[in-house]
Amino acid sequence: MSLQNDRSKPARIVAELGRPETPDETAARKAENSRAHRANQTTRNLILALLASLAIVLCTVLVVIRPNNTAPTTVDYKTVAAQAQSGIKPTLVAPELPKGWRANDAQLKQEDENAQTWYIGLLTPKQQFIAVEEGVGTTDAFFGSLLGKAQPTGAVTIDGIRWTVYNQRGAANPGNFGYSLTATVDEARYVLHGSADNAEFRELAGSIAADLGAAHGN
Repeated sequence: MSLQNDRSKPARIVAELGRPETPDETAARKAENSRAHRANQTTRNLILALLASLAIVLCTVLVVIRPNNTAPTTVDYKTVAAQAQSGIKPTLVAPELPKGWRANDAQLKQEDENAQTWYIGLLTPKQQFIAVEEGVGTTDAFFGSLLGKAQPTGAVTIDGIRWTVYNQRGAANPGNFGYSLTATVDEARYVLHGSADNAEFRELAGSIAADLGAAHGN
């Protein structure tokens, strides 16, 4: 019954032709409709993909340029030194910093049962870094443990303290040891090292000399 109904179904009359379309025309029309549908689908997919890409880029930009309102870390190194001083000789150096300097780290590190290192990390007014490392209960091997195979390149006396200079600024990757000063004062050994220029190193060394003089009552 259904087969007869399908065969008796009249052919589609096309208004533009004014007559029923032929089987070939029907096939061509359907093929064109399929092509147009696929084209529209592809265009829609491309637009969706573009919008998704733009959303990702926008999120990335917002994350990258988001202002950082976190205040820079400042450590009260003098308080840390006073707290760590108990039972330790000599006095842990805690120099009065010149204007514009600040400490971002301060700690007493236990190297072994007899040796300790007093460490202060400093940021200079020129946004450079200098570390102060004081070896307590150490030998001259303390210098090599920090500087490795670096060789002295000179010496300088700053406010009565003679410092050995290690200038490695021309090295491939000196890190925080581009420039270093070492000195031994009484029972303690000192290493200053970082990325600052000579003037800032001299300024800090002068502050340390003043602090050591005050500790000895000079």
